[in-house]
Amino acid sequence: MKIQRAVLSTTLLAMSLSVAIPVSVQAALPAMVDNQALPSLAPMLERATPAVVNIATENRVASRRNPLLEDPFFRHFFNIPDQPRERMAQSVGSGVVVDTERGYVITNHHVVEGADTITVTLRDGRRLNAKVIGSDSQSDVAVIQIPSGNLTALPLADSDALRVGDFVVAVGNPFGLGQTVTSGIVSALGRTGLGIQGYEDFIQTDASINPGNSGGALVNLRGELVGINTAIIAPGGGNVGIGFAIPANMVARLMNQIVSHGLVKRGQLGVSVQDLTPDLARAFNIPASQGAVIAQVSPRSAAARAGLREGDVVLSINGRPVRDSGALRNTVGLLEVGEAVRLEILRDGKPLTLEAKVGEYAPARLDGEAINPRLTGATLEEIGPNSPLAGKVLGVLIAEVASRSPAARAGLRKGDVILAINQQRVASPADLQPLVANRDTLLINLLRGQQELVLAFR
Repeated sequence: MKIQRAVLSTTLLAMSLSVAIPVSVQAALPAMVDNQALPSLAPMLERATPAVVNIATENRVASRRNPLLEDPFFRHFFNIPDQPRERMAQSVGSGVVVDTERGYVITNHHVVEGADTITVTLRDGRRLNAKVIGSDSQSDVAVIQIPSGNLTALPLADSDALRVGDFVVAVGNPFGLGQTVTSGIVSALGRTGLGIQGYEDFIQTDASINPGNSGGALVNLRGELVGINTAIIAPGGGNVGIGFAIPANMVARLMNQIVSHGLVKRGQLGVSVQDLTPDLARAFNIPASQGAVIAQVSPRSAAARAGLREGDVVLSINGRPVRDSGALRNTVGLLEVGEAVRLEILRDGKPLTLEAKVGEYAPARLDGEAINPRLTGATLEEIGPNSPLAGKVLGVLIAEVASRSPAARAGLRKGDVILAINQQRVASPADLQPLVANRDTLLINLLRGQQELVLAFR
């Protein structure tokens, strides 16, 4: 299965389209049948489409070339002129105006990530320069700003009220063709575990979403924004009727934080959770068929202060059902630090309501130089509950690696996960201290992406 971002890069994709036009001109459809007007989405789209914009970005990327060309002597000997080390890359996506007074446009993080210039083209042809207010890579949401004045905004719908089978319309800029509209239905709700981004709670739709649609609008038949188009499953590289959108309610919460802080400040309860399986439900002798089981409660955490215990089953948060551990993580991750939450739980098969305040998450960090000179330049961090690796990988994350540092020269990279040191498993930065201090040789087992490898430090 190939999951593809719905963003179009002009450096990677080119298409030629041929259209066969019949010679004969068919008669136009009648305006009415049996004195009844034919149904049409046109009136709604005339109101909604001016709020959907095209986004074009440019950024400088390093040019790949033969290492010999980096050698001044080689270039001089063969009289090779200096060549630019950077080139301009362009990409095309979409966005949605949601605030006319302040000129705020919602789009995807991956549409504007690393962009040096952002140009927004409105439905009426106006081209405006935009700046990034803030973005969140974990949810793939970004807020950009254009000059206000004569703008149209889409109202946000309550995406929690969506049902499978509801009609929806996708509006965006597929393949850089310009604004395009496709229709379909909601195919599924609450899609998680796709590995597209850290926080997932997708609306699935069969409305055609293609490269360039990223950041575009998914609207209901009232012309309200129900989601932001983000990704597709594309086994052959094109649309097969499985597209995903970020729900409007999730977008609204993220936007509020991004506008206020420039980023998303995620809170935590301080628990480790797992899905409530039928076997666990029988073991706990509880009737629930869905929920998240508290596997561990961190001392002095928000969960501990609220009275949560290991073995509790969380059924809902603030009245919103918790289907599984991923849904709990998503819900808590969208709450602001200090926000009060009401937890409906089962304890020993009996219902119970607890109140908690979301705490601020600060991962435990350790400077590599403090524990062994060979790790100088590396910053080590625990895999916290907000990490996409949470519950999947046990180890210590390499959060940063300074360039040309001993750690970098030894082969460590940002994003690596240390699984073991000298054949001893590690779960937190504190575990490293006794294993690496005053050691002449370090044998480190790493996870890099999907690949495991071993590095030897001598």
